Amino acid sequence: MVYLAHSAYAQLGALWMGCVGWTFSAMALGLIQWRVWHVTDSEVISSGVAWVGIWKACFNSHTLVTPDFRVMYCRSIGLTDAFTPPEIVAAQVLMLLALFVGLFGLTCSIYGLRNVSFSLVKSSLIRPAFITAGSLCSLAAVMSLVPLLWNLSSVVTNQTIPFPPEFHIPPAPNSQNVGCAIGVGILGTVLMIISGIIFCMYRFPERSELRSRPAETEEVQPGPSRTLMTSRGRENPGFEVHEDS
Repeated sequence: MVYLAHSAYAQLGALWMGCVGWTFSAMALGLIQWRVWHVTDSEVISSGVAWVGIWKACFNSHTLVTPDFRVMYCRSIGLTDAFTPPEIVAAQVLMLLALFVGLFGLTCSIYGLRNVSFSLVKSSLIRPAFITAGSLCSLAAVMSLVPLLWNLSSVVTNQTIPFPPEFHIPPAPNSQNVGCAIGVGILGTVLMIISGIIFCMYRFPERSELRSRPAETEEVQPGPSRTLMTSRGRENPGFEVHEDS
């Protein structure tokens, strides 16, 4: 039987790379360090630093403490809140959708690798599976990259956010810098894009490049004597098995 496992080593590496990139994107979605705001009000914000994520804004405080934390105060940022800037709305929607799209793309790559490794019956589905996987992984990376770069631009241009009074965060910081979440997210999207390109580069090998599986041991038609045949050739005649007379 002809097998194709040797033709998809790069795609196997791309699957590993895509899983790492997808994990980084999921981490960026949950981190609060998208923007790091430096403020002068140290009475409430004890450290003078507030972290603005896409789901909540937090800071360390000795006077205000969220019940679930020891020294941190957090407030949620809703999708429909009037003060929520468009770049954070885009991040909440696109980053979440990108996780599902990327997960489906990785699933398609696993299906393609499965067909490569175990079956030629569905060989016509191998390349379409990898093309689908590559397209979906690339799409997921672009969906993540748009809000990441948008929020990066907002930090660089020192954009403000009109937080409500209950957030206890001034609308304009003295300065702000990019948080680690944006860096983690960008790294994840780069890995997803590279894996998507590798998936799409899969080519069904030429006939001359196909290999054969070693055949199972089989018997020749019975006769006066019976010799075992293998893929390596005929056994030594001295070890022929003779039938009982």
